[in-house]
Amino acid sequence: MNQDDTLWSLEERLWTSGRDSARTMMASGAIVVLPYPDGILQGDGLWSHPAVNTGWRLVEMSNRTVARQGNVAVLAYRVRATKPDVPEYEALCASTWLSDEGTWRRLFHQQTPVA
Repeated sequence: MNQDDTLWSLEERLWTSGRDSARTMMASGAIVVLPYPDGILQGDGLWSHPAVNTGWRLVEMSNRTVARQGNVAVLAYRVRATKPDVPEYEALCASTWLSDEGTWRRLFHQQTPVA
């Protein structure tokens, strides 16, 4: 598996895994920007916020784009995600990943809902 495939696999796992698993893939002090009113979340506090949804059952990522520079990679994509008892969610997303001694950790993530 090449590095881009690895990054996309990790990104999808952050959508589909539970909070505990997702937490292990995030960098210390990571920032997540969610749609208003949730806003900017950082560090350990983001895991207790109800808007930080993980555990989606079906995740489709399209319009995938990757930019890499050294040990930093930026993923941009459109997502469609579903899970029981939650309306289908569509958004444009961007994530910044940092390779820390060979282990990729997500440092930043932003979601902009598709209206």
